[in-house]
Amino acid sequence: MADKLPNDLFLPEEKKAWFNHDRFGMFIHWGIYALAARHEWVKSREEIDDAGYQKYFDHFDPDLYDPREWARRAREAGMKYVVLTARHHDGFCLWDSKVTDYKATRTAYGRDLLKPFVEAFRAEGLKIGFYYSLPDWHHPDFTIDMYHPLRNRENVAELNAGRDMKRYAQYLRDQVTELLTGYGQIDIIWFDFSYPGRTYKGLPGKGAADWESLELLKLVRRLAPDIIVNNRLDIETEVPDVLTPEQYTPRTPPTINGRPVTWEMCQTFSGSWGYYRDEDTWKSPEQLLQILIDGVSLGGNLLMNVGPTGRGTFDQRAIDALEAYAGWMKLHSRAIYGAGRSDFEAPDGCRLTQRGNRLYLHIYNWPNRFVHLDGLAGRVRYAQLLHDASEVKWIGASDDPHFVPPVGETTLTLDLPVKKPDVIVPVVELFLKDA
Repeated sequence: MADKLPNDLFLPEEKKAWFNHDRFGMFIHWGIYALAARHEWVKSREEIDDAGYQKYFDHFDPDLYDPREWARRAREAGMKYVVLTARHHDGFCLWDSKVTDYKATRTAYGRDLLKPFVEAFRAEGLKIGFYYSLPDWHHPDFTIDMYHPLRNRENVAELNAGRDMKRYAQYLRDQVTELLTGYGQIDIIWFDFSYPGRTYKGLPGKGAADWESLELLKLVRRLAPDIIVNNRLDIETEVPDVLTPEQYTPRTPPTINGRPVTWEMCQTFSGSWGYYRDEDTWKSPEQLLQILIDGVSLGGNLLMNVGPTGRGTFDQRAIDALEAYAGWMKLHSRAIYGAGRSDFEAPDGCRLTQRGNRLYLHIYNWPNRFVHLDGLAGRVRYAQLLHDASEVKWIGASDDPHFVPPVGETTLTLDLPVKKPDVIVPVVELFLKDA
């Protein structure tokens, strides 16, 4: 059963104000699995043992790694924070951890990858987050379970003999301490993941008892009182810092026991998190933007992932995706930053975001001239297309910003250009009258 913690171990809303304002972050999945170039779970999926996986450690030498370029592209795309996989499930560490030799400083590259990363992203004004895997398929004390690469070996019981999850839980705390004390202020720690209640061939999943989540969270809160901690420690609470739906957009804003919560969906440009050379399910620019807009229209954030190559670069497909965001956000970011869910109802084929008395109509399906907005007649004093500030008029209002419709008429009908503007998702900015 999951640990249940007092709510005072979680952040009050005011401590998360920056997160709820910024809305858009970059996720980065990077490690030695980039050399395999076929998904970050390759070690588990293909049941590769440590000896077979060693070639990726031996040949990891990201000579083109330039975190300043990564940070610049993130900023230009409109991203305000970043979360990097300091360690993924294969156990490889991007920093010079003092409690393992399975780290970047022992590879041919020979340097700590986190220090220049943190410096580069801070210089571009982004807040810093570290992803840290709870499982570790390399560590000798991590017991073989349903996702472990050795799960189908006939001698699993023998292989598990002598492994000690209590020692492993201490290892987690030692490494988290390094991450939260060695790189200045860290704004987010993104734990991944717990899977209690699942089994495979009698091998149980792991949860709070295995990670000693209570002690781990207390440590995090002691070292970094204002850090945002995600909800994957298998801990029961009514007010987690942030919920993290993965690879889908919720239909409605997530709640716990009927209460709204801070949430962030994480998504990928393609079907993989780590670099996948042959992946062919890359999302279109329209899809990428709609994922961002959909999330903000429901009051949530988007953490969009990039999987760099083994040489430390973003491949051209990732660059193209980031540039799609960059072009649109340059003109439309005020419909995203500080914006959230609106109480007004969006027409079919559209989404609404709202920031104070400004309402943003994101038009996915460009109409044949008219868009009808229920409940907004008499509520709008001015409207314009956001990308160029060109006026949008509405039926019945004439040129009078104080037009009041006849009693019973509640629908505002925008009179749009026949031709769709040359932006991926056009946005109408409506200035609402003061209540």
